[in-house]
Amino acid sequence: MSDIRTRFAPSPTGFLHVGGVRTALYAWLIARQGNGQFILRIEDTDKVREVEGSIKHIMDSLRFVGINWDEGPDIGGNFEPYKQSQRLETYKQWAQTLVDSGRAYPDPYTQEELNGLREKSKSEKKPFLFRDHRPEKFDKWDGKATLRFKSDPKPYTWHDEVLGKLSTGPEVVDDFIIMKSDGFPTYNFCHIIDDHLMKITHVVRSQEFISSTPKFLNLYEALEFNHPKFVTLPFVMGPDGKKKLSKRDGAKDILDYQKEGYDPRALMNFLATLGWNDGTTQEIFSEEELIEKFDISRINKSGASFDEQRLIWMNGHYIRSMSIEELYDKVRDYWPKSADNFDDVYKMKVLGLVQERLKFYSEIPSLTNFFFEDLEINESLIKDNKFLKNLSDQEINNLLQIVTKSLSGSDFSVEDLSNRLNSLLSETNKKPGELFSLIRIVSTWAPSSPPLAESLSVLGKKRTIDRISNYSI
Repeated sequence: MSDIRTRFAPSPTGFLHVGGVRTALYAWLIARQGNGQFILRIEDTDKVREVEGSIKHIMDSLRFVGINWDEGPDIGGNFEPYKQSQRLETYKQWAQTLVDSGRAYPDPYTQEELNGLREKSKSEKKPFLFRDHRPEKFDKWDGKATLRFKSDPKPYTWHDEVLGKLSTGPEVVDDFIIMKSDGFPTYNFCHIIDDHLMKITHVVRSQEFISSTPKFLNLYEALEFNHPKFVTLPFVMGPDGKKKLSKRDGAKDILDYQKEGYDPRALMNFLATLGWNDGTTQEIFSEEELIEKFDISRINKSGASFDEQRLIWMNGHYIRSMSIEELYDKVRDYWPKSADNFDDVYKMKVLGLVQERLKFYSEIPSLTNFFFEDLEINESLIKDNKFLKNLSDQEINNLLQIVTKSLSGSDFSVEDLSNRLNSLLSETNKKPGELFSLIRIVSTWAPSSPPLAESLSVLGKKRTIDRISNYSI
């Protein structure tokens, strides 16, 4: 089992989203469960589409979720370098091996000629296959011209660890480019070379590559390589389950979750169970449990719908499970600016009040700002409140005078405040929805707040009385 070697090999052409990181996570879990190695390899052969800063972004994204690697471009390893742009000579040598064995040849056509051949096939209503136009004699490859693999069309049947038995006919096997004229290899070629040289045992990737697998198998045979195990993951689908998840559906940058204040454990847990389960109803898994229980055979064969509400619920679970000290340490950078004027003891009390309602850390300003500053009076909070909208201005003023008198005699402990609030219900002959809503609104001017007695206790006597007294209609 210790011979298991998996890899994640992204192209640095933009940010990582849910689908890509899930692929990395599954490859990582397979390696960790088998006490093997997980490799990070950067497939940066498409220089036209490469985005500056993407490599660092990829590494930061994986580290945020908790995925570490045993070999990679930043730490090296026995099979370095781990950037494909630094392995060009290796690909050239293997390409020459195919040329020497008669399994690769220089592409003799210009782009205009190739377009003409495609149009001819289209007009004849026939599928275009490059091998139908393969030249009878090949020029010697100078190491610079575009190089094509000479396919050997045949039917294929192969086993996928997730999807089971798959097969296809010879019509999908065609001659394809393996080396471009700029000296860079294509993905179809270089990933096979690298996986072989780096001794990769399991290739975990999305189902978009299924149609290319027969071409890969043909190339494995030509190179006399044993192919690794294929672990094909169905797509992560949009919330409606009908199409592949896109940016429009919520496939945002993984590091956006970090900025919003998601716990890495929640994200790892969510991604691991996005298309996999252990056969039970368990939903919350520790990292150790995921490594122990992960099983390729339990990966779903159909796409998994992306449910952000489930991620939010899961993140809330981790927030609620923290001690207040641990949570306080994690949210240090999320307080509103006005909180700078208050000490740690006060802020920890505030955090204790909102911990149960907090879904992610970036909610803290909107949930707590009234504890640190006097918010602008917003009478629509009263006029639009279903319990208060029918009260006259005089009724509201009378109620607030009674409330102020009662609270002025309180020591502002939660127990005393609770007793006084309950007594005020009898004194004013009002229901909790009316009286407590009014007190909450005029003491906070926030759309919502934690439990009333607890909130008033943390706000303190002076600020509470001042805010209630300052409001009059």
